[in-house]
Amino acid sequence: MTQPSVDLPNDLAKGGFAFLDAAASRAWLAGSGDLADWDAFAASWDGMALDEHMADGGRYRRRRYGVFHTHNGAMIRQAHQPHYQTTDYNRLNGGVERWFEATPTAIADSAAFRTVLAACHRLFGALMPGREWHVETHQFRIEAAAGQAGKPTPEGSHRDGVDFVLVLMIRRENIASGTTTIHAPDGTNLGEFTLTQPFEAALVDDHRVFHGVTAVAPLDPTHPAFRDVFVVTFRAMPGR
Repeated sequence: MTQPSVDLPNDLAKGGFAFLDAAASRAWLAGSGDLADWDAFAASWDGMALDEHMADGGRYRRRRYGVFHTHNGAMIRQAHQPHYQTTDYNRLNGGVERWFEATPTAIADSAAFRTVLAACHRLFGALMPGREWHVETHQFRIEAAAGQAGKPTPEGSHRDGVDFVLVLMIRRENIASGTTTIHAPDGTNLGEFTLTQPFEAALVDDHRVFHGVTAVAPLDPTHPAFRDVFVVTFRAMPGR
């Protein structure tokens, strides 16, 4: 298993990915803002709408979506819009506009939410300075049940068609597996780790590596089983 990063900017710049344990991730985030309302932020994963766009017919994913642009250092929310990926990046669900539940304003304006975005902006902006960014936020809940595995990345090992990706663990409940794997474009395995604790994080340079997550299964099929993560993607805006 890949060891946690001790030098996030250097490890991400050199290797194309980094894994942060909970303590390091929390310290990294706290350097860019307030996490006092983290518990309320984490609780907002409850009650999300079902993802109705799964081409495999799966009913195991719930999600919310938001879009932001940066301008002169400010993170500005954009009007609600569909999420679109080409089939080059998402063989399963690409090629169509997918509308998801919008992130409620109270969540998007919360301190923890904004702190995560600010930390990413600070890090990714240092790696690619002088850019303004198109930012997408995804609240994901992957559910598992008896006879139904939950697939965090049903499209398999993939890239997202952006510049940088953060995957931040919010909560795991009654699940096994969910191991993140990192691959070179030729398929060489570069590392793997399992996000198990709140705040643990994976960061990837989407140009350089592919990433995927193994399916999750319930430890006890008589109780709810799910994996909650916050995914944030940064893509440099053209001409900026």
